Amino acid sequence: MGVSALTPALDKAEPMSRPNLTLTNVSRWFGAVEVLRDISLAIGDGEFVALVGPSGCGKTTLLNILSGDDQPSSGSVDRQSRMRMVYQQDGLFPWQTVVENIALGLRHLIDPAELQSQIGQMVRLIQLEGFEDHYPHQLSGGMRQRVELARALAGKSDILLLDEPFSSLDYLTRLRLRHELARLLHERPRTVVLVTHDIEEAAQLADRVIVLTERPAQIRRELRIRTPRPRDLTQPEVVQATRVILAELGIETEDAIVGESQ
Repeated sequence: MGVSALTPALDKAEPMSRPNLTLTNVSRWFGAVEVLRDISLAIGDGEFVALVGPSGCGKTTLLNILSGDDQPSSGSVDRQSRMRMVYQQDGLFPWQTVVENIALGLRHLIDPAELQSQIGQMVRLIQLEGFEDHYPHQLSGGMRQRVELARALAGKSDILLLDEPFSSLDYLTRLRLRHELARLLHERPRTVVLVTHDIEEAAQLADRVIVLTERPAQIRRELRIRTPRPRDLTQPEVVQATRVILAELGIETEDAIVGESQ
C-alpha cells in the first residue's frame, strides 16, 4: 500500500481531551531574525505530541515557549498544569547519587517515610535496583537518562517536555529507552511534548506528530497515529507515518515512495 493511501487516515482529526497547553498565533523574533510565525496548537490532557522539522527551524524555541523559559514576541500561551523538562544532556547532579537525584523531584514530600517509599517505587520503576548509591559517572548514558526521567516523573507535574532526550545515545540504547519511556508513561501517565530529529522516534512514540517548516517555522502538517503505545517500528502505521514525515521534510517524495511500492 502506498503512502498516499494511508495519508487521510493519518491526518484524520479525533476529539481532543481538555487542553493542557494552548498556543494561539505565537510568533518569535530574535532581533531581525524571525524564528516562529503564527503558530496555533492545542495539546490535550494525556496526549503525546512530537515536534519535528529541519535543523534550526525553531523546535527548541517552541518548546522553551511552552515551558515558560522564553516568551513569544506576539501571541499567547495558556498553561493549565505544572511541567518538568528533560534535556538532551542529562541534568543529573554529579555529586549526588541515584537516590539523591530522584529525591530532588520529590521535594514536596515532607514525611520521610513517604519520601523513601516514593524513591523506592521510582527506582523499581526504572529497574535500577542495586544502583541506588551510584553516582552519575558510574552509570551508562542510558541509565543516567532513566534516572533523569524518574526524577521528572516523580514530581507532581502533569506535563513532561522532552528536548532530544535520547539523541546523544547509541541506536540500540535509544530503542531501549523509547520502550522504557512508553512503559513509564503507562505506569505514570503525563501529557508529553517531545522535540526530536529522529523521525522513527516520533512515529513510534507520539499520538500526534507536528511537522514544522524551515525557519520561520510554521505548522506544515499534523499526523495522528492511533496504534496504541508501545509500538514496534515495523507496525504498518508507524512505517507509513515515518514515510509521510520524511516526504514532508523533502527527504523522499510521496510519489517516489508510492512508485517503489508498486
